[in-house]
Amino acid sequence: MEDASIGFLLGVLCFLIFCSAFFSSSETGMMSLNRYRLKHLVKQNHRGARQASKLLERPDRLIGVILIGNNFVNILASAIATVIAVRLWGDAGIAIATAGLTIIILIFAEVSPKTVAALYPEKIAFPAAFLLTPLLKLTYPLVWVVNGITNGLLKVFGISTDGSGEHHLSTEELRTLVNEAGALLPKRKQSMLLGVLELNDVTVDDIMIPKNEIQGIDLDQDLDCILEQLSKTNHTRLPVYNGEVNKVVGILHMRNLAQLIQQGKVTKPAILQVIREPYFIPEGTPLQTQLLNFQKESRRIGLVVDEYGDVQGIATLEDILEEIVGELSAEHREENSDIHPQEDGSYFIEASAYIREINKSLSWELPTDGPKTLNGLIIETLEAIPDANVCLQIANYRIETLQMSDNLIKSARIIELPKRED
Repeated sequence: MEDASIGFLLGVLCFLIFCSAFFSSSETGMMSLNRYRLKHLVKQNHRGARQASKLLERPDRLIGVILIGNNFVNILASAIATVIAVRLWGDAGIAIATAGLTIIILIFAEVSPKTVAALYPEKIAFPAAFLLTPLLKLTYPLVWVVNGITNGLLKVFGISTDGSGEHHLSTEELRTLVNEAGALLPKRKQSMLLGVLELNDVTVDDIMIPKNEIQGIDLDQDLDCILEQLSKTNHTRLPVYNGEVNKVVGILHMRNLAQLIQQGKVTKPAILQVIREPYFIPEGTPLQTQLLNFQKESRRIGLVVDEYGDVQGIATLEDILEEIVGELSAEHREENSDIHPQEDGSYFIEASAYIREINKSLSWELPTDGPKTLNGLIIETLEAIPDANVCLQIANYRIETLQMSDNLIKSARIIELPKRED
């Protein structure tokens, strides 16, 4: 008869250890759930996700019911194990039960189930949510009392328990998330998302066509010269000015010029009649802001000006979009001839090239927190305009100037050196 009683108690003990494993794995599984994937599954009407999401709205109650259940079954298991051990080994059974049950609970009810739950949180948490929900309702009065006392103690120590439970990602965290997506996100889409995230870190100064490269219509020229220039341009919109870009009077759209050609009325006054007033962009404007401004003003091109109103360059909507999706025109990609690879691993680079474009094309890390062009970077590093060709090193890049003209460095040879290990 006593053997049957001990057998029954052993069966109850095994059940309690299983219950302890359930509570332990539930706690780890619930807290290990990816909150953003959980929200996605809730939107997909996943039943388990909806139950888990409701429980996680009040994590104090969820933890309360889990710990109440876990401690109850562990204490009851300890009492039953002691009874069994005393019946089998007398007073020595107390020590045997304590040591044995500690090892059993540690292995089978704590470490193992929590490890599995941490590795597969959804497989554990979603089924567990269906059991924890009615259990919370059943033990709610006790959970309410325990949480009330606990929250009161936390407030004494200045710890607020009124957090909304909302999880928000900063831009840097979101950038890391995209970078870590790996095979889950195609490289092209990954690049586009990173481009969007970086819009606020890049300004119009970084993407504008510099003043000395602006193609426009100078009304001081003869009409024949203007028409010849217009026939060769590959731009849709051109600034119109008198003598110099700082005296811009408007922007000419090639569609309007085509209408004048059809009407046979291509004259300077006629051109002035169809141009649109110029749109100016303060230098240093973040691309994210300028993208919205282009949309708000229904513009596609703007003149970047400094604090004195002098034109520094031209920024277009296409230039901003290329920061997100890459070069839009295959023809433009083919014409990008600023970088010339050499057989020895070095590169001949036009000094007017933007540092950001060099870094993007060659996966380099030339400093971008100062001058925008290679010419500016070299001059700033030297702190003078060199009288003859020089060689210098910036970070792990050795730079040799190749050609100079009109106080400007025209081209340079750059080779990437192995990084030094600190």
